[in-house]
Amino acid sequence: MKGTVGELGEFGLIRELTSRLTSTPAVRLGPGDDAAVVSAPDRRVVASTDILLEGRHFRRDWSTAYDVGRKAAAQNLADIAAMGAVPTALLLGLVVPAELPASWPTELMDGLRDECQVAGAAVVGGDRVRGDTITVAISALGDLRNHEPVTRAGAQPGDVVAVTGWLGWSAAGHAVLSRGFRSPRAFVEAHRRPEPPYHAGPAAAGLGATSMTDVSDGLIADLGHIAESSKVRIDIRSGDVDVPTQMNDIGQAVGVDPLQWVLNGGEDHAIVATFPQDVKLPARWKVIGEVLNPSALPQVTVDGAAWTGKGWDHFGDNGDAE
Repeated sequence: MKGTVGELGEFGLIRELTSRLTSTPAVRLGPGDDAAVVSAPDRRVVASTDILLEGRHFRRDWSTAYDVGRKAAAQNLADIAAMGAVPTALLLGLVVPAELPASWPTELMDGLRDECQVAGAAVVGGDRVRGDTITVAISALGDLRNHEPVTRAGAQPGDVVAVTGWLGWSAAGHAVLSRGFRSPRAFVEAHRRPEPPYHAGPAAAGLGATSMTDVSDGLIADLGHIAESSKVRIDIRSGDVDVPTQMNDIGQAVGVDPLQWVLNGGEDHAIVATFPQDVKLPARWKVIGEVLNPSALPQVTVDGAAWTGKGWDHFGDNGDAE
């Protein structure tokens, strides 16, 4: 698409964005009215929201608008799945400069739409405003389908800790991009477009998961949220955590222990959960640790000892992701 957002105009931009959308049976009324209508058979709606800011959460020289759309949808829909719910709908708040090429927001919408389709959801509306910095604000909705939500507060001593999805891939991809490279491509793409295991969240709820979260801030940081909410200690067995050979190669090339990426890197949006010991887990789940009684040690340990390093903190020293 030629021209800029300013040349396209507010209503022209709305037409272009909404024309690219698809729907699902859960959407009773989509974009075009004062608000959308999404069915909620469970009578409870699971809701999550997140913000991506250019220069902090994405860079246009690293990621296309389509990449940003996929990533923005994925990190919100993963939160819904991590509650044990099925994603249903997504709302977009968009701030863009008037001089931005009109192709950028339309490609962003394509990414949002396609990621929603992967999760079984749909974009149902939103808002847009002119501003100096591109900002993508997402709200996601989900349906519990008559199940109770799986929170961070239910882990019990004796439970096992299991994970499904990738760990450390996005952080390794970020390290590659930071050094001006674009390969290995699989890790770069993992940073640009995470692939959360959406269906694993509701499935884990059905298996009897006692607590659950997605890995957005790093495995240790996010397990720390479970440990704090559940008032337990969690110990990870480093030998049971997968570190791919190619990730080892990247670590050697850049001088980083790849276990740091696996344990502290975020934005893969894998799902980690705790289960009673007698639950038979499908092959997609990898048991990596156990839940213990609280102690004077840190709430999350690795091989029984404290682990150096920290996960993502929006207001900490690592607050500039890109």
